[in-house]
Amino acid sequence: MITSEILDVTAIEPRLKHPTIFEHFDALNAGETLTIHNDHDPKPLYYQLLGERGSIFNWEYLQEGPTTWVVKITKHGLSNEGNMETVGAIAAKDYRKAEVFKKLGIDFCCGGEKSLKTASAEAGITEEFLRAELDKATHVASPASFDYNKWDIGFLADYIVNTHHQYVKENASIINELTQKVVQHHGEQNPELYDLAKKVDVLLKELLDHILKEEAAVFPAIKTVLPERSDKKRDVADVPLATLINRMHAEHDHTGEDLKYLREITDNYTLPPTACNSYAYLFEKLKEFEDDTFRHIHLENNILFPKAIDLEQA
Repeated sequence: MITSEILDVTAIEPRLKHPTIFEHFDALNAGETLTIHNDHDPKPLYYQLLGERGSIFNWEYLQEGPTTWVVKITKHGLSNEGNMETVGAIAAKDYRKAEVFKKLGIDFCCGGEKSLKTASAEAGITEEFLRAELDKATHVASPASFDYNKWDIGFLADYIVNTHHQYVKENASIINELTQKVVQHHGEQNPELYDLAKKVDVLLKELLDHILKEEAAVFPAIKTVLPERSDKKRDVADVPLATLINRMHAEHDHTGEDLKYLREITDNYTLPPTACNSYAYLFEKLKEFEDDTFRHIHLENNILFPKAIDLEQA
């Protein structure tokens, strides 16, 4: 019989919270659910579950703050992994649908663990409308060469470095210098540009530091779990792959929040009447940067990292 259990995490001693949740999760059969109540966003638990148990569960927010968070975790059998209908899982299988999410303002990379029901409600649309838009996307031709979900993860890691990491390295200074130029000429009339410049500077520095970590530690660790690299086992003293990936997830979330802030402070990159060509070019570059970052994080959060964890467990 399918059962559902409710667990009040706030009543559990802090050091025992995650072990207790894992104990209850492991006791679930396929199709059964565990609903947890917490006093803060339990997203770190999502990443830990993904890292230590793999893609065998569905994560759905029933309530998101401000004082109480309620999450329903549904356990799937390994053979039912494809039945997961999270935004991230859908985008991973078909990037045409990721474009639909982006058009409707739904975060499919940093917020990819949400269900269609939750995502549609947050976007202010019906789930039926969202499903209809996703269905339309399947009739649009998609180049087979960009079916990322079928790529070897070693190749995908190299692609991310050579495409998205390289984009950040080449464009960070351009965007920063352009932002400073626009602030100097328009900051007095548009004081929000000062906050924009500060956030852009911090965002770019943190992202550059982030991709260096991935290239130096995370991606090499991922490549050690490839079948053809079975002779290159990681040293027992190395940081566990799941731990490395959890750290990257947390930094991705922070990047997503920064990009959202840039959208808010610029009123979705709406130009003022006095905007010059440099002003317009800056907003175009920031939108381009956002688009590239979404693709970048999507490829890692929804495809590369889950597959690497599954391979390590296998």
